[in-house]
Amino acid sequence: MLATTSSGLLLNACTEVEKKSAAKTVTPEAGADRMKEEIAYNKKLLEETFFNPHEMETIAILADIIIPADDESGSASEAKVAAFIEFMAKDRPEYQVPLRGGLRWLDQLCLKKFDTSFKESGAQQQLVVINLIAYPQKALKEHQQGSAFFSLLRNLTITGFYTTEIGFSDLGFKGNVPNLWNGVPEDVLKKHGLSYTDKELKECINHDNI
Repeated sequence: MLATTSSGLLLNACTEVEKKSAAKTVTPEAGADRMKEEIAYNKKLLEETFFNPHEMETIAILADIIIPADDESGSASEAKVAAFIEFMAKDRPEYQVPLRGGLRWLDQLCLKKFDTSFKESGAQQQLVVINLIAYPQKALKEHQQGSAFFSLLRNLTITGFYTTEIGFSDLGFKGNVPNLWNGVPEDVLKKHGLSYTDKELKECINHDNI
């Protein structure tokens, strides 16, 4: 499983959900806490298309190789990571050449090896190719472009996945939750020679009795 190769690459990137539930689209929504200019900008990007269907399908396959479904969580494609990467390519134009160029490089390599595109290759053939580029320090010189592409795609995949409900659930992240406090514990009060008065005990809420 190539998910382990992503250790340490998680970018500075919640409610409990069903493991296999469909995630909300990971592209930014036009909602609260956004200026009208930002809403208009995001709307414009969402209406544009950068990757063609073949490229989007290839990205989805690659994302699932990086983060496949398991017993604990859904896959990257279930979290709609391809849509996130599409948005990022439009939001960050400097990603466009590396991503599109990398996808073409990948298809060219598969055509040489298997006489078919990466998308149309078998699962085992796809893993053979990915293993050539998944580890930058081990990649051969002729595979460096593919390795740089895969590293970028892996970082975007991880960022996209772990900013969705599926990703939050996989991490066990619940965010800020309200806390119930019954005051300073009795043993701590005794240690400092303190105690609550009868009036305080009578008037303060005891959550154990609610």
